[in-house]
Amino acid sequence: MKRRVLALDIGEARIGAAVTDPLGLFAQGIAVWRAEEWRERLEECMARYDPELVLLGMPRRTDGSHGPEAEKISRLVEDLRAAYPDRRFDTWDERYTTVIAERVLLEADVSRKKRKEQVDKIAAALILQNWLDFRNH
Repeated sequence: MKRRVLALDIGEARIGAAVTDPLGLFAQGIAVWRAEEWRERLEECMARYDPELVLLGMPRRTDGSHGPEAEKISRLVEDLRAAYPDRRFDTWDERYTTVIAERVLLEADVSRKKRKEQVDKIAAALILQNWLDFRNH
């Protein structure tokens, strides 16, 4: 069995998490964590899913360039690599994932409150599925 890949959509207030299925074919959103607790929840996910790779959504501008948010994620990746030297960490373009996640939830007629609770988890799943699709083609 392949080891899983975990993806994170890092936001100011909430962090969405998604993980691959045991075969590494599909992404599944698993959680939304509050910013103040996400490192503890990450530790739990590392123990539960034993991911071979953790992807962090890289916020890029529409032209593909990096802004201050991207620099913040780059620093976070370095911190995580130091904290988990036995794990691989990388980034993946997250442009439009939150917009797409919002649209999916709107089309599903999900209430505003529920959308707020789910959007980050769906965005993390989109980041991971985009990476899987790219890798497999």
